[in-house]
Amino acid sequence: MLVRPSVRRAVGAVTAIVVFILLLGATYQGVATALERREFARPGGLVSVGDHQLHIYCTGKGTPTVVLEAPAAGLSAAWADVQRQLSGRTRVCSYDRAGLGWSESGDRPFDPALVPVELRTLLSRANVPGPFVLVGHGLGAAFARLYAARPDADALALVLVDPPAGSTGMQPRWIMPASPWLARTGVLRAGRILSSRADGLAGGGALHAFLNRPDHLARAADELLAWDDLVRQTSGLQPASTRTKVTTVDLRTGDRIAFLTNPAAVETVVKAVEAAMR
Repeated sequence: MLVRPSVRRAVGAVTAIVVFILLLGATYQGVATALERREFARPGGLVSVGDHQLHIYCTGKGTPTVVLEAPAAGLSAAWADVQRQLSGRTRVCSYDRAGLGWSESGDRPFDPALVPVELRTLLSRANVPGPFVLVGHGLGAAFARLYAARPDADALALVLVDPPAGSTGMQPRWIMPASPWLARTGVLRAGRILSSRADGLAGGGALHAFLNRPDHLARAADELLAWDDLVRQTSGLQPASTRTKVTTVDLRTGDRIAFLTNPAAVETVVKAVEAAMR
């Protein structure tokens, strides 16, 4: 079948325009990411947990130590408001799971079972003393449950903020798997498709930045794909110690990717943690 020259020219013109837009978006993404790397340096330190290092940020003094487990697609910066308020009372540590935020990903593919193992190693090698009040938000609540179930958890209390349920409230399934590619072409950044979810968070600049980073989003997508399996694994899972106090905070966000951007929600979480410390 012969294609008329006018059709070929039209197809060629459209292709050239698409390629130009993609290159322009990739350049925009690259320049913005380079500037953000300088602006948002990691606030904490890096600690080896084997073949990679995890970022941990501790503030305040006292006991017990509050350990904050970030929600899906989040990182230590997602806890900025909560950590600031609690660090006036005790030691508070937030960290980034492997492949998220300022943490390295390591050589192995994502395995939910490794998260509590690496957290235990991180706390030990960073010389963070127990006992611990573990606070998890969203998907982070499932990881906090897994950690508290360890015999060596030293968990005084477990605070579960919007612990994960089934598939309700999930955004379109294509967004997270496609997000690293959309980030590389600048589409996510230009449309603020994910980063807008961090609006209103104190110190949210770093979270905004990482919600446009392909490396961070690739690991976040892996975690979200494991959502239903984690729900099944942790449903009814109890702490190893019968003395561990368990508190559930229901903020009714109804979304898998949600951050504590509402001052009232932050206050609710802070009060729940303070009560669990007693």
